[in-house]
Amino acid sequence: MKKIVNIICILILLFSSIGFVNAFTSMSNINDFDPLVDTSITIDILCIRGLEESMDDEDPNLFMVISIDKDELLDPLWESSIWHNQKYINNPQFSITYNVPDDEEHITINFKLFDSTSNGNNLCDIGNQNNDVTITYNIKTGHWTGDDYIGDPSGYGRLNGCDDGSIYENELDYEIWFSISQTDFDHDTIPYWTEVNQYGTDPEISNLGEDIDNDGVPIEWEHRWGYDPLVAEDHQLLDDDNDSISNYEEFLTTSFRSDPFRKDIFLEIDWMEEGPNGETSEYPLRARELLKNPFHRRNYMFHVDLGEENGGELIPFKARTGQDEIRDIYDEYFLHNGTYDWRRGVFHYAIFINECFPAGFAFSGDTPPYWGYIPGTNGFIVGSRLMEDRNSSWKFTDKPLEYFYGSVTMHEMGHNFGIKSGNPGGCDNFFAKYPWQIQFWVWRTYVSIMNYQYTYYHFDYSDGTNGWNDFDDWSEIDLSYFEKPN
Repeated sequence: MKKIVNIICILILLFSSIGFVNAFTSMSNINDFDPLVDTSITIDILCIRGLEESMDDEDPNLFMVISIDKDELLDPLWESSIWHNQKYINNPQFSITYNVPDDEEHITINFKLFDSTSNGNNLCDIGNQNNDVTITYNIKTGHWTGDDYIGDPSGYGRLNGCDDGSIYENELDYEIWFSISQTDFDHDTIPYWTEVNQYGTDPEISNLGEDIDNDGVPIEWEHRWGYDPLVAEDHQLLDDDNDSISNYEEFLTTSFRSDPFRKDIFLEIDWMEEGPNGETSEYPLRARELLKNPFHRRNYMFHVDLGEENGGELIPFKARTGQDEIRDIYDEYFLHNGTYDWRRGVFHYAIFINECFPAGFAFSGDTPPYWGYIPGTNGFIVGSRLMEDRNSSWKFTDKPLEYFYGSVTMHEMGHNFGIKSGNPGGCDNFFAKYPWQIQFWVWRTYVSIMNYQYTYYHFDYSDGTNGWNDFDDWSEIDLSYFEKPN
């Protein structure tokens, strides 16, 4: 009898231990935020750009330092190689991967950017008052918060050293674009925990491209930007950042890293083929970088399509282009005779040709071009010979050719934003160009690229802080002005 009791006790202990093991295993699975994979996060640095005003600064020698969970006993830290003599690094090829403990929900990440000089390493300004940036990544949702977050004025996945108000202070301000991803069994960019606990989707089957709520945009886009992919919203009309680019249009321009909560501006540029005597109109890449800076300092993202999508197309060479030919170019090379009609409400359109009269002017592609800036003005045309003349002029010998291409682009875009000739009075005023003209002194305080006396000397719009008779261009910019009137 005693032996039987002992056997029963042993069996009870055995089954109890099995139950304990099962319970422990179950608890372990509960704490593992993705039991399908060994979770890692990958941080990719996509772009690094200097935002200083001056073109004359020496190109810096930049490097980045990224640390993860820096307050813990272990301090994983990655340092990039040095990008020598580069102010604009559009493909840094700096990527790090960190294996996350299975039960760790929040990962702390810190970014620093340095300029390596002969006198030591200078910390560049990429965000807050301390110049560095710290965010917290959530393994459950795949989103992050902290010094960068969904709805951040500078954009989600973008850091801006001018966010502390240092636009004109030249304190090594830079912008950094980055992305963070995590291992995901079905590769649909939606984490396991979110699929199981919020969306009710299968974490082993990819949902990429699915539009569960039939509102016109796929589940991965809505998840990325914090919308509910199970509740239909009118993304054709929603425009949370008031940049006149609807959410649906933001989705269509995903490849440009558009953000539905931060202002985006799009410009397609086409130019003429080389002429028989070597005449060129090709838009310089450096001009694009210069053009971006005044906008990016203020968190207007200026996306220039020089061939990434549909831009950079070659128009047959012609020595002189008349105004009556502009709409034909517009229809064939911008809208492609109706094939790309959707771009009309997203992109502005620039044509660089050999010569035209006047040498540069804005126009609306929906009406016969004329000298005037009506609502719907969404394009402009510039004769490249004007740029060549400015480049060779004794007045501008200290400036490279790309400076003039960038300057004229920003000037004509001002008209696309609703800054009209004569309103304010210093804009496009032929009687205020030279010191011997009385109005030159009347409008001297309007320090804007829209003022002819500053067009090739001051690469910026005015902010209205220059005293009497100045005008605040930036506060008056109308991002909807280019839209086709109803």
